[in-house]
Amino acid sequence: MDLTPTFLLLLHDFQSVFTQPTFRTFVELVTGWVLTCRRRFITECIFSAGRIGQGHWGRFHRFFSHAAWSLDALCMILARALVARFVPTGPILLGGDDTLCRRRGLTLFGAGMHHDPLMSSKAVKVFSWGHDWVVLFLLLPAPAWAPTKVFALPVGFRLYKNRQGLAKGCPKGTKAARRPADPHHRTRPQLLVELLSLFAAWFPDRHIVVSADSAYGGKSVLQKLPPSVDLISHVHPKGVLYAPPPPPTGRPGARRKKGERLPGLEAWADDPNQPWQELKFDQFGLHTTLRIKTQQALYYKAGKGRLLTIVLTRDAEGKRPDQRFYCTRLDWDARTLLSAYACRWGVEVAFENGKQLLGLQDPANRLPRAVERTAPLALVLYSVIVAWFDREGHRHVRFPERPWYRHKREPSFADMLTTLRRLTWRENTTQLRPRDGVAEKQLERLLEMACRAG
Repeated sequence: MDLTPTFLLLLHDFQSVFTQPTFRTFVELVTGWVLTCRRRFITECIFSAGRIGQGHWGRFHRFFSHAAWSLDALCMILARALVARFVPTGPILLGGDDTLCRRRGLTLFGAGMHHDPLMSSKAVKVFSWGHDWVVLFLLLPAPAWAPTKVFALPVGFRLYKNRQGLAKGCPKGTKAARRPADPHHRTRPQLLVELLSLFAAWFPDRHIVVSADSAYGGKSVLQKLPPSVDLISHVHPKGVLYAPPPPPTGRPGARRKKGERLPGLEAWADDPNQPWQELKFDQFGLHTTLRIKTQQALYYKAGKGRLLTIVLTRDAEGKRPDQRFYCTRLDWDARTLLSAYACRWGVEVAFENGKQLLGLQDPANRLPRAVERTAPLALVLYSVIVAWFDREGHRHVRFPERPWYRHKREPSFADMLTTLRRLTWRENTTQLRPRDGVAEKQLERLLEMACRAG
């Protein structure tokens, strides 16, 4: 079984990362990863690619655990291809976030207890055992074949490990709780800065804007940004803002680093001297009317003396709490800033698709290099499939006939994966197609069931 040639052509861009035998294994694994409808275990990928009996199955496991190839080199080629295709000019819009992949096993490398946002509530915090991945995304708003959607394409990965292997609050006296602290431990914000520095080095002549939530809006990110990178994030609800420092007075002594303290969130919102402005948004991730106030100020605790554009938002319908956003780009207005931040919703969609449709949580590898390279392959494949769909797949997409859903015009990622499978199965069964009308109809129905991704 071979994937459609137009998709294999994209995979050949990564050939320089591997040796010739390793690249052949890479293509075979990707083939099985795309075609299987079951969990993405390595043995399942071997079966779905039709490679049983073609060499020992251990070579597919060693591809992740021992083969000499670099995930960062693979991501560099992927990022350059995506930027050249989707963002040839202008600023590059990125998104950063982390996701928990629940796993089992105490001997699993890099696993630990992490906060589980899906199972937690405001009253109860739940922790789950697994891997926590920090991922950098290229945000693709409004492609030609889906003008009302945003797609987040993964381009960088780092595995976050707890300082002692487990989160705070583990039972005292257990073997895992007595593990020595890792002297080289890095927090999630530090890992995101590492990915941003890597991406900026890949594109030294381009300007980059990254959107991240409040977990990545503090000083560990804002004060460590590469020169060509700007950040959009939250101001903490209790964060203190200051006016810019006044001009020098000519008197002896050090110059002031900040001006007068500005009103807090509630006081600013209730200030009658600065009226609200109204902005209507109707885009992916943000469908509402917002009332806004803007100013330029210092978020001194996080950004020291760096001047920021601050936007205070209030939902006209009262469905969202008042929030303050900041942006290090001073030339962006409120609409541009909020629209860019709303594109982050594509990150959540990408994580869901990666887990539900590409088996991000499925691989059962346990060795260090295997753990660090297997799960990211699912998200690399996510980006490659979207790039293939933009290049070729949108010409062949076909929505299933649903009398209750007649107005669908834009594809989801499940439609993209289904289209890739359909073309692959059609090309591999061309010589088997019967001439009898009934038999051909039955074969078509079987192929449709085999291709369906969601």
